[in-house]
Amino acid sequence: MRYRAASVTAGLAALGILAATGGVAVAAPQPTIAQVQKKLTQLSTKIDQLDQQLDQVKQELSSANQRLAVVNIEAARYAKQYNSMRTEVGRIAAQAYEQGNINSSVALLTSGNPQQILNQSSILMELSATNKAEMDQFISAAHALTSTQQAAQHTRAGIAQLKSSLSLRRSSLGKQQTQQKTLLAQLTPAQQAAAGPGGTAAGPAAPPVVTGPSKYTGPTSTQAEKAVAYAYAQLGCPYVYGGTGPCSSGFDCSGLMMEAWAAAGLAIPRTSEEQAGLPAVSTSELQPGDILEFAGDSHVGMYVGGGMLLDAPHSGAVVEKVALSGWYQSELDGAVRP
Repeated sequence: MRYRAASVTAGLAALGILAATGGVAVAAPQPTIAQVQKKLTQLSTKIDQLDQQLDQVKQELSSANQRLAVVNIEAARYAKQYNSMRTEVGRIAAQAYEQGNINSSVALLTSGNPQQILNQSSILMELSATNKAEMDQFISAAHALTSTQQAAQHTRAGIAQLKSSLSLRRSSLGKQQTQQKTLLAQLTPAQQAAAGPGGTAAGPAAPPVVTGPSKYTGPTSTQAEKAVAYAYAQLGCPYVYGGTGPCSSGFDCSGLMMEAWAAAGLAIPRTSEEQAGLPAVSTSELQPGDILEFAGDSHVGMYVGGGMLLDAPHSGAVVEKVALSGWYQSELDGAVRP
């Protein structure tokens, strides 16, 4: 009876809590398709930025490692020169000590620490003037070795910071991609296609239906036609941030545009923002070869006619031919003609 009474009391308490909070709990409303797609677009932009930052840090890390390799070579060369001179100066100093021309602090001159030599370089001035050339060369070697050792230390510290930054960015990118995949699961394949360029940064997801040839078979008499032909030839090449080809090295969106027009004999700026400064044309009068600007001039693609464009969308994807619809249509800012 005591157990049943306690159960009833607990049940009444629970009902009291429900009453106090407004009744039976109701599940949170599910987001609409439009809300999911908007969130995906925001995530796609954030992931693209993180992806670019990640590639930038990788490039900086690669450059830092190359600098460290050069500095290490220089340090080894200066260390060899320093040790050679240290032996010679030690011989001169020992001779001066035997002759009573220098005190016992000459032992400092045999130190393997170049900074200590620099700190005590005044001792060298006590040696015979006939050895001035050797002393100057020894001090110079100590300076060079100390400088390269400090440069190596700073470079190693910079590499450690870059590796830490790389780890943090990878972690953040992974979390964003997981969130993106969760949202994608709420959409149909057709709805996924409208969420970002080439699908999404988590991987192409049912891109718009491609019609027409996947290889260029048209004329190449004009610069625009040559540019289109070059871009077509890169279909299937990997996207690589900062990439300007060849195919084995990959392209990013603006790199593909620049190289396509370079193949046609015309130099255009490197980035999508700079390319937006080229002569503008109406999107109602597009011609093959025109460069389409998207999402605040942060992305570009090449119009190839028939409502289609060639695009290097994002990491994990390849240069592809897609329809000017979905994300491309909604994020289209304008067009330029080199």
